[in-house]
Amino acid sequence: MWRLINLNTWGKGNRMKSNVVTLKSSAALAGLLAVGMAGNALAAETLRYVALVDGGKQAGQQVVTVRDDGSTAVDFIFKDNGRGPELKEEYRLAADGTYQTYRVQGTSTFGAKVDESFTRDGTQAQWRSTSDDGRQSVDGTALYSPLGGTPASFSVALNALAQRPDGKLSLIPSGTLTSRKVDQAEVQCGGAKRQVQLVAVTGVGLTPTFAWATTDANPRLFAYIYPGYLQLIEDGCQADANALEARQKVAEGEALVDLAKRLGHRLEGATLIRNARVFDSEKATLGPASDVLVQGGRIVSVAPAGKGKAKADNVVDAGGKVLLPGLFDMHGHMGRWDGGLDLAAGVTTVRDMGNDNATLQQMLQEIQSGTLMSPDIVPAGFIEGESKFSARNGFVIKDLDEAKKAVDWYAEHGYPQIKIYNSFPKDVLKDTVAYAHAKGLRVSGHVPAFLRAQDVVDSGFDEIQHINQLMLNFFVDDKTDTRTLARFYLVADRTDALDLDSKPVQDFIQSLASKQIVIDPTLATFEFLHQRAGEMSPIVADVADHLPPDIQRGRRVAEMNIPDDATAAKYNRSYSKMVDFVGRAYRAGVPIVAGTDEMVGFTLQRELELYVKAGLTPSQALQIATWNGAKYSRTLDQRGSVSPGKRSDLVLIDGDPTRNIGDIRKVALVIKGDTAYYPSEIHEALGVKPFALPVKVGKAN
Repeated sequence: MWRLINLNTWGKGNRMKSNVVTLKSSAALAGLLAVGMAGNALAAETLRYVALVDGGKQAGQQVVTVRDDGSTAVDFIFKDNGRGPELKEEYRLAADGTYQTYRVQGTSTFGAKVDESFTRDGTQAQWRSTSDDGRQSVDGTALYSPLGGTPASFSVALNALAQRPDGKLSLIPSGTLTSRKVDQAEVQCGGAKRQVQLVAVTGVGLTPTFAWATTDANPRLFAYIYPGYLQLIEDGCQADANALEARQKVAEGEALVDLAKRLGHRLEGATLIRNARVFDSEKATLGPASDVLVQGGRIVSVAPAGKGKAKADNVVDAGGKVLLPGLFDMHGHMGRWDGGLDLAAGVTTVRDMGNDNATLQQMLQEIQSGTLMSPDIVPAGFIEGESKFSARNGFVIKDLDEAKKAVDWYAEHGYPQIKIYNSFPKDVLKDTVAYAHAKGLRVSGHVPAFLRAQDVVDSGFDEIQHINQLMLNFFVDDKTDTRTLARFYLVADRTDALDLDSKPVQDFIQSLASKQIVIDPTLATFEFLHQRAGEMSPIVADVADHLPPDIQRGRRVAEMNIPDDATAAKYNRSYSKMVDFVGRAYRAGVPIVAGTDEMVGFTLQRELELYVKAGLTPSQALQIATWNGAKYSRTLDQRGSVSPGKRSDLVLIDGDPTRNIGDIRKVALVIKGDTAYYPSEIHEALGVKPFALPVKVGKAN
């Protein structure tokens, strides 16, 4: 199956949508691909797909050729936001439609080598990739699940599933694939009408994968759509892509409504949380046991345990566990399926740092109406400049007038800030920042190409995203184009030799501190800079045994080209200095917010661990994820502390994260407004082994 271990590594953010682990012409070719063709002599045929992003920009293509000897060759390329994979795939199918032989070679999104092969001889299957190798005895039909394959492998899976009478397909190395039809539509390609079906595939990753397939006896991929971002569709059929996306949104919405009903538990009347040690996020201290009364989505009172006289309809016996205000993820790119993992991690508010505007508006409405299980979202308006490297979500502008119109739209729609991106024209930067400030909006973002971080500080930025954008300050000049992979490899190659005690570094830190420039370092996200093939991603290394086997396997795939031990050692040292830089900045008085831009939930927990590694106390790290999140998202009047009058966004921890930050993973209960969630219940629904027993809401005596 086609795996987008991090969909945004194709280009949309740095690491966004990383909980997504998914599978990814002409009518005369219907049924030709992915059929059991062993031994059949066929004329060579070619099928083309185009990859469109953010409003119709072509960012790649896939060419699938079925050769006259029955083998299939696939050429796939995708380039967006200055990066993307290039893959060449070849395979031959057995009579049951599964791979007999398979090979894919090329480069990953960030330049890592892709070289993966599989063979099956009778009951013996074996595979090898840059990150793993294995051998397995297999009886009957079973489909190999490639780590680095192209979207064409979805066709193989769909056809093999169609041949299974029980609708289930065993996977190699592990897992079981199933699919169900959820919609059907008519499309026009080259003047001919065709029927296509929307299928939901489960068994790979944490949530269903939706894709459009042909309706013939040997179904194959027609289109894969990630709403709001990507449309991969047969060439010649692009005119129907938007209509298919709209239908898919409706179908996914119905599934999401059902999920919200099953996993959210509405609190009727008043609820008393008894005997909880409340974390004071303003002072970063853990207080004595208290009773907290909530009603109607608000905190009514906080009183010493056992001394209050509050009457309640429901009760939670906290048993001395730690009660935190809801956590903030200050760097998300939210998708409709992200809510479960976020809430299970105690994240009740996410600042969205760039999204398709229409998709985000839809999500905000669904959250408001209670039909989408999700943290609340604080939106940041995305503004990019026009170039061949442009990320095209939000607004893409050419001049100051267009930039002002974008700011106006965001201000009119209640956005508290804007985010400026890599290709933003530097000659209108300062005026745009001033205009946004005049409208009452904060300004943050990447450092546009040909500028240094100090330049955007001097231009009036309130905040800078990502540790690499900060470190590039010392490695670039006005001729360095950081819209390419250079923005990752420069910091990996050169931070090792940077003297953090040197005057340029100290002056920069003091500039950030004196102007109170917030930094959103996303340290955990950038651990990919030093992860080697075969090593478990540090984001999930401590919890890997809780995750489904396919996630574990996928998280051993490297993304950077690290050719030898010497390079690996250098990249490790460089990354350690980045962590050290954040600690030094914090101690100098630079404000920090905790964001992810990667696999939701788990990445925030790892981010806080890295702050402790940088020299912060666990309580200071928790303060960043609560008080600072509310302060710099401009929601402190409503969130960020356990205080009467504020929203009842609360997280009960079965442990003490003020002493051991790793305990932040032991979430026993989450209350978001007037709804309770049991993380163990959510995790079980997603195929994740729970981290703590639930503390449930019961009826008061």
